Amino acid sequence: MSYEDLPYTELRDKAFAVAKEHHDVGFFFDLYRHAPSMQDAQAEGGSLGDISGTIIDMIAAAEQTFGEENVGDMEPLFVAKFATYLREHDNDK
Repeated sequence: MSYEDLPYTELRDKAFAVAKEHHDVGFFFDLYRHAPSMQDAQAEGGSLGDISGTIIDMIAAAEQTFGEENVGDMEPLFVAKFATYLREHDNDK
């Protein structure tokens, strides 16, 4: 079974757990760069530099932002990002 075969929420949670374990804030920033809401904010003059807080806050916000019900037709992009991220970290265990 490949990562892409997992249910979206399970795949997201696995990727988030690895990123949390590695304190990989860059992973979350990259996701936010692709989020429809961030694209709208950037068009209005916002930036990722405005995101602050702890990594725990960022993960909690990301769980909501990247919930299956919120990503819509961008789900395949996030599935690919989560699966790629997990493959890149398969040997870290």
